[in-house]
Amino acid sequence: MAYRKLGRRSQIRKSILSGLTKELIMHESIITTEARAKEVRKFVDKMVTYGKKGCLVSRRKALAFLSNDNSVVKKVFEDLAERYKNRDGGYTRIIKITERRGDDALQVKIELV
Repeated sequence: MAYRKLGRRSQIRKSILSGLTKELIMHESIITTEARAKEVRKFVDKMVTYGKKGCLVSRRKALAFLSNDNSVVKKVFEDLAERYKNRDGGYTRIIKITERRGDDALQVKIELV
C-alpha cells in the first residue's frame, strides 16, 4: 500500500495524522493541505469502520491510534457509527479552497458527509 510521507519522520507523521483525525472527528470539518487531507481520509474511514463493528478489539484499536482520547472514541462508537450504519464507505468529502499565501500549498476543506 502506497502512502504519503508528508516530508516527516515516521513518529512525527503518525502524530500529525492522529491529531488531524481527532480534530476531524470532533469538529466534523477542518482545513488543511490536500496531501494531508487525502492521507487523513484513510484513517477517518478506518475509525468509522471500527465504530460500526462495535466490538472491544475495535474500540482498543481506535483508542491506540487516537492516543487514548476517550471523548473522540465515544463519539466514533456512539454518534458516527449510528449515523453511517447504512453506508458502506466514503465518509469524508474533500473540497478545494485556495492556495495558501506564502508557499502556495493547496488548501482544502475535509468534512464528514
